Amino acid sequence: MRRSRRMAAAMTALAVTAGGLVSAAVIGVGPARADHCDPATQGKQALRATQDPDGQNPDGQDPTGQDPEQDPTGQDQAPLDQGSGGGGAVTAPRFGGRMVLAPTPTPTDSAEPTPSGTASRTGSAEPTQTAEPSDEPSPSPTREQRRRQPTQSATPTQTATPTETADHGNECADLGPFVTDFIDIRQVPPVDTGVRFGRNGSRGSFVSACGTNQNGHNNPDNFIVAPGVSNGAHHLHDYVGNLSTNGFSTDESLAAAGTTCRFGDRSTYFWPVLRDRKIDANLGDKDGNVGQVLRARTVTLLFRGNPLSKVSPMPRFLRIITGDAKAATNGGANARAQWTCTGFGNRITGTKYPLCPRFSRVVRILDFPSCWDGQNTDSANHRTHIVFPGQDGACPQGTRAVPQLRMILTYSVPQGPSFAVDAFPEQKHNPVTDHADFANVMPDRLMAFVVSCLNRGRRC
Repeated sequence: MRRSRRMAAAMTALAVTAGGLVSAAVIGVGPARADHCDPATQGKQALRATQDPDGQNPDGQDPTGQDPEQDPTGQDQAPLDQGSGGGGAVTAPRFGGRMVLAPTPTPTDSAEPTPSGTASRTGSAEPTQTAEPSDEPSPSPTREQRRRQPTQSATPTQTATPTETADHGNECADLGPFVTDFIDIRQVPPVDTGVRFGRNGSRGSFVSACGTNQNGHNNPDNFIVAPGVSNGAHHLHDYVGNLSTNGFSTDESLAAAGTTCRFGDRSTYFWPVLRDRKIDANLGDKDGNVGQVLRARTVTLLFRGNPLSKVSPMPRFLRIITGDAKAATNGGANARAQWTCTGFGNRITGTKYPLCPRFSRVVRILDFPSCWDGQNTDSANHRTHIVFPGQDGACPQGTRAVPQLRMILTYSVPQGPSFAVDAFPEQKHNPVTDHADFANVMPDRLMAFVVSCLNRGRRC
């Protein structure tokens, strides 16, 4: 009996030690893999840490916050306004003023799951494994095993602790996005997105049809912010319009290139790609942008007028940026992200990725500034030469209204919190970092036509 107990103890020690060695091996895993970086998977791990002793979610919520069925009543659904709207601010800025983001529900009201960061900060829900009782007889240890037994006993330094597993064992633990970066779109309060036009307002609109990047024009450059630099953006861009756009583009090269747009619009329109994090692709990317690229299902490039005044033509080669690719660390002063779902155009969030019901698509809305200083096509910070109008649509003194570009991009994404926008590594794929770029290379005759449509109240 005494010998059997010693043998059992020896096997327990060996099993625990083996578990520690396996955990140590996991700690040294290689490049990030997309399925490992799926926020939904991280969310489930974090959710287990908050379950009650019976293993049930105390709030009784779907871990993804996703209702698989669309609201049968359709009460809260509204079509996305393409001809007007001010970005969905709670305080209802009417046209292009600083957007006040829709507030997110309190923890008691939200269907949002427990943050994945909980596991990494307070300890993983996964306990350290120990040898389980077995119905099978334990084999007798060999003489070599008995000789090594005293030095192979499990120690805290050999076995990965829950914190180590979450912080270091999971190569995506700090990559982002996190489950807290997602929200069920039906948890976002509806807002007034209407526009009140004055007597002299320009009510028309013009759509430049340029496709959805079917030709696969992608690169990680940005000739506006980082001219002459390869991989200046550190994340991949989708391009439509001008066929030549890269980090070395110039006015001359853009003017000479072909285009995917109708009417000879050689302008360049670009934005960071969205990725499916459930699919292993772009593995080992040094900037952490892993997953399969999701091409937008629809791209609407809408030019709008001004609610209080007529608009003037944009100068050719005017460069404009919107949003802040580093808003997660810079703060929200220049953030312009707007996320929603098709059928929920009056529910807009700037700080969360939307979880859309089945058959509804994720929507990105990117509004550009439209009050030009009348002189410069660019500025040192790429912002002061053209600014946003106020909440009422009025342009600041010393500026004039030009056509305002609104990009509307829709995507079919995997169910649950399993997608992310490409970003700089330190931004952790935060949805607030969404941004886009535009350079006007329309022929002068086409720009004149756009202005005429807007000022005359036509939809072109």
